[in-house]
Amino acid sequence: MKNMKSLSVVAALFAASVLSGCTTTTAKPFNLADHDAGKDLKVKITPKVGAVEVTHSGAAVRVERNQNQKNKINPAFAKTSRKCPPFCVRPIVTAKGVETVAELEVISYMKQRAMGDDSILIVDARKPSWYKKGTLPDSVNVPFDKINKKKGADEVSIGEALETFGATEGDKGWSFDNAKTLVVFCNGPWCGQSPLAIAGLIGEGYPAAKLKWYRGGMQDWEILGLTTVKP
Repeated sequence: MKNMKSLSVVAALFAASVLSGCTTTTAKPFNLADHDAGKDLKVKITPKVGAVEVTHSGAAVRVERNQNQKNKINPAFAKTSRKCPPFCVRPIVTAKGVETVAELEVISYMKQRAMGDDSILIVDARKPSWYKKGTLPDSVNVPFDKINKKKGADEVSIGEALETFGATEGDKGWSFDNAKTLVVFCNGPWCGQSPLAIAGLIGEGYPAAKLKWYRGGMQDWEILGLTTVKP
């Protein structure tokens, strides 16, 4: 009975952290409401969070929603229908052990990085032509075809990517002890580029627990009117 009570307490604490918009890279919860930079905005991210200050290429960027309540979605993401395959609707889970995250979790990871946590990296897995049109603040572009061997990646490009992600190569192969937690995204729920990147990483031994998949990607980010940047 004592063990059951302990489990109930743990479950309650976990549920509370999720409902408050928290996310974790370790065991420590992170609350975006503690870092709100836009309390007076009319169009907020959540009822308690108007905007969040993050960084991109060393410069401050304020992540917020478009304040024009008549604003329309970016035309680049207005198309509803693309040929399937390859542009098919993706499942909620892309690989075993990889957590699927949404916008609040992504913004939380961005803020943690802005506060000095370099154990996290936001990865845009799209090809450079898409990346240059606009991307998420504080993201780096590592295209899926530089990671996944089935899509043309070679040992050199894979090695460069793994080093960027904090893995180290030794006599016995790659070590992921100090590898970063990666938040990987592409164009949206119909886009296969980030799932291919994740599959490639797992194939190289990257721990699934250190991979987060933002399934909504640029499509959902743009629909919500959230801040984008151009590299």
